Amino acid sequence: MSANKYKTNHERMLELIEKLNEADIAYYRDDNPIMSDRDYDILMDELKGLEKDTGLTLSNSPTQKVSGEILEELTPVRHTRPMLSADKIKSVDDLIKFAAGRDVLLSWKMDGLTLVLRYEHGQLVQAITRGREGIIGEDVTHTVRTFLNVPLSIPIQESFEVRGEGVISWNNFRKINMSLEEPYSHPRNYASGSVRKLDAGEAKDRLLEFWAFDLVSDYLEPKSKVSQQEFLKHNGFSVVPYIYIEAGTSEEMIRNAVATMDPKHFAYPVDGLIMEYEDIAYGKSLGATGHHENRLIAFKWEDELHDTKFLGVELATTRTGMVSITGILEPVVIDGTEVSRAYLHNLDNFEKYEFGIGDTVKVYKANMIIPQIAENVTKSGTYTLPRKCPCCGEPLTVKTTSGGTRQLYCENDHCAAKLVQKFAHFCEKTRMNIEGLSATTLEKFISNGWIHNFGDLYELEQHREAIINTEGFGVKSYERLQAAIEKSRHCTLAKFIAGLGIPMVGRHAGRDLDRYFNGSWVAFEKAIQDGFDFTQLPDFGETMNNNIYEWYADTDEAKLWRPLLEKIDFIKENHDMNINANNPFNGKTVVATGKLEKYTREGIQMKLLELGAHPTNSVTKKTDYLIVGEKAGSKLAKAQQLGVKTLTEQEFEEMIAE
Repeated sequence: MSANKYKTNHERMLELIEKLNEADIAYYRDDNPIMSDRDYDILMDELKGLEKDTGLTLSNSPTQKVSGEILEELTPVRHTRPMLSADKIKSVDDLIKFAAGRDVLLSWKMDGLTLVLRYEHGQLVQAITRGREGIIGEDVTHTVRTFLNVPLSIPIQESFEVRGEGVISWNNFRKINMSLEEPYSHPRNYASGSVRKLDAGEAKDRLLEFWAFDLVSDYLEPKSKVSQQEFLKHNGFSVVPYIYIEAGTSEEMIRNAVATMDPKHFAYPVDGLIMEYEDIAYGKSLGATGHHENRLIAFKWEDELHDTKFLGVELATTRTGMVSITGILEPVVIDGTEVSRAYLHNLDNFEKYEFGIGDTVKVYKANMIIPQIAENVTKSGTYTLPRKCPCCGEPLTVKTTSGGTRQLYCENDHCAAKLVQKFAHFCEKTRMNIEGLSATTLEKFISNGWIHNFGDLYELEQHREAIINTEGFGVKSYERLQAAIEKSRHCTLAKFIAGLGIPMVGRHAGRDLDRYFNGSWVAFEKAIQDGFDFTQLPDFGETMNNNIYEWYADTDEAKLWRPLLEKIDFIKENHDMNINANNPFNGKTVVATGKLEKYTREGIQMKLLELGAHPTNSVTKKTDYLIVGEKAGSKLAKAQQLGVKTLTEQEFEEMIAE
């Protein structure tokens, strides 16, 4: 599809980058390609062409390699011009007075880490934090290069700076934060902590974005704020959304404009609004104090305090073992929604409130979004915090984090909350295929105490109402999940064994065991009990044999999988698959490696089975053929060393046709 069908080249580039990055994740991480190599190459060539034509390259473009730079410390950098604040007001009347019959822009005051990006000769050369009093910042170029949307190269040769905010969307913050060993209390802290990491490799997965709000240049000074913002948009920057308000606009319309900018409906954290004069020269003529510039003003929402009662806490264990603390409150309506919970972050924060059941507490929504406890009026101090893991029941310990705060931790290595990846592995598409149970969803369910073993996955209907009311869920998503669970109750021995997570015993080995034991779990388990030698099966070495026995003897592992046996039915896999014996691959041992155009990895295995071949995962002297795709590595070298016949995908297809 040609780029001219899109509004701008920049928009098409963003779409291409999203599609290509999704394809990379599906292929390299999930082993489940979503497009052919040919389609991928067409999109990649289009992106490279646009980058060449526009001179613009964005930081998350797959044409770029993310830096893994690690610094010993952040370098201080002096700003070219002081980064002053904006004077703050809390009244819409004051906004109307500020407009004073002039053209103004009303924009979000995004809540993250303020940054300055310096460009010279069309390249990003430095990124700097606001730092101390807006005079001395810190060089964070290494992490800003890993942001999702920062232009690394642009078609402008003059030197200039872009001021903006490093932020994360609410959606990404919720998704990532609880997977961190030390969760952040607010996206602002998250952005600041992520940008200032010394290791760019740690920062690159934090899904941070840069949203521009100002241009600083001795060469490129537009006359109006709108033309400045359009210049930034044209050169690949995401610009903070704004409303243009013309001179002479009525007070009522200004109030309506303020009312439409409701942070509850904005995808990013904000802590107010900014009003700025459209005429840049006029704004500069107003000068500045030592604290703020007079060309703009910040409107801050007042936090409305509401009285309610403290009812207790809810603990939740994360995959790192850290236990989060959430205060349970008597429901109170704030800004039109019912609030009954407030996150308390850590043990130090919990203890400062001196809670007791029934205490009167004052709560509010920080920035009209996040429920917070402002103070405990009663401070009876009679409430005792539970000290047992809500997931496994083991005693909790207290650890002081690297940030100096005390957190509750579960030290039990076999706690189900720490086994999120085991459950996620079990639910994968190529294993039990329970769509809707991602690692993030599983962590929520496990931390709520709904899942302790694999068998509990098939008893989730008893938590129906709670699941429907879980963030990100609803009736339809619950019903889809239940349908996937019910479908997975009827599975082959191959998929079941692959999902159990026995070291080195994956899909290929599961298929071999399914074939040998005729799809019977009873036969497989009896073989273990009778001391069966698994090395007699093709591609089963001593290590795999030992892994099966060690896994079966592990009582903690048995607690995970044994309850599952009562919940599922084994179905026979059709190994014959209408095999046509008159083909050159029947009875042959075949390995496939590299990216194939026509087949996914699962697809080539199934095709080989249809041909009566024995697909394996490793090249040995017993291998008859190696099918070679793009980026074939060590398997090709080993095949050449052993004299194994290699085939291109086209040669493989031609041999089938013959």
